[in-house]
Amino acid sequence: MAAMCSGRVLFCHCLAVLTLCLPMPLQAQEAVRLFGPEGAIRTLLVRGSTDIEMFAPVMQAFIDRSIDTRIRYEQWGSNALYQKSSEECQQLSASADLLISSAIDQQVKLVNDGCAVAHRSAYTRRLPAHAIWRDELFGITLEPAVLVYNRDMLSGDEIPLSRFDLLDRLRPNDSRFAGRVATYDIELSGLGYLFAFADSQQATTFGALLEAFGRTGAVATCCSAELIDAVAEGRFLVAYNVLGSYALARADIDPRIGIVAPQDYTLTLSRGALIPKNSPQAGTAHAFLDFLLSDQGRSILQKSHLIAIFDDEDMSDFPSALGAVPVLRPIPLSPTLLVGLDQMKRELFIRQWREKMVLQAVESE
Repeated sequence: MAAMCSGRVLFCHCLAVLTLCLPMPLQAQEAVRLFGPEGAIRTLLVRGSTDIEMFAPVMQAFIDRSIDTRIRYEQWGSNALYQKSSEECQQLSASADLLISSAIDQQVKLVNDGCAVAHRSAYTRRLPAHAIWRDELFGITLEPAVLVYNRDMLSGDEIPLSRFDLLDRLRPNDSRFAGRVATYDIELSGLGYLFAFADSQQATTFGALLEAFGRTGAVATCCSAELIDAVAEGRFLVAYNVLGSYALARADIDPRIGIVAPQDYTLTLSRGALIPKNSPQAGTAHAFLDFLLSDQGRSILQKSHLIAIFDDEDMSDFPSALGAVPVLRPIPLSPTLLVGLDQMKRELFIRQWREKMVLQAVESE
């Protein structure tokens, strides 16, 4: 598709819709890695939407203390992961032992459809109410939705520190931000849809932002990595609602990347983990889930930027916030997320969003 859609502004929506309508399954796993010895007694199959490189340290730490266990980790796109998991649930079968996804609305749907088993422990009892649902879905991370900007191309007073600032930057007719702001394509990204729908429920600025995006030619594209790459290379000045864990990991090695936790409010996501019914290695899955929620597991996840720290004395991850701790608005693991998955509401929301956005396939130059 990329070859068919070359050019500065790429209108790929019709191709995307055509592709989605063809009678073919969503892409399966994007990557696979094995952790642990070949001769292990048991193999735990974990399917997740988290990049392998970010999740590898916590899996390796679990294997180091469970020498008879091997982990097979399959990295999936969130929409394909949901489709595969839902199909297995309907067939009363399960090949995976643990499902972890950033598209927590889809995870709540799986729980409500009776696709998960309960897990209770000292570790689950200390989770905040917004990070646990029915003792079957558990928030294992804390990841903010952030603004990513190019540090070389924006001076200090140009950096938008809030949604109101971003609106101000887009307001002038000759704004240099026109055509150079990007966000997720919510039709292709389950996470992008989740963030956009949460914004629409919480922010008085959502309608104004959508109008400004449409008026100035803001671009929608697929994935976190593509958005961050395009900002780093200067093709976009700002990317909106990017998952902070990926942005922070990139900023560690790329000085061109700046990050803002919006000061008006910052959405936070707890990546949802569940144990499917009929899990072949349910006992080991329970043990691994407890490890993810333990102090050791959380410390490793924090080092991988999958748990962000917001502290009055330490905002080093978000230097552009000028030392101010933003208002955090967690997206709760609860049935309220199912509102956004209602077919009619979803179609209406996507249609309104699509009317405003330029859909673009971002290619590295």
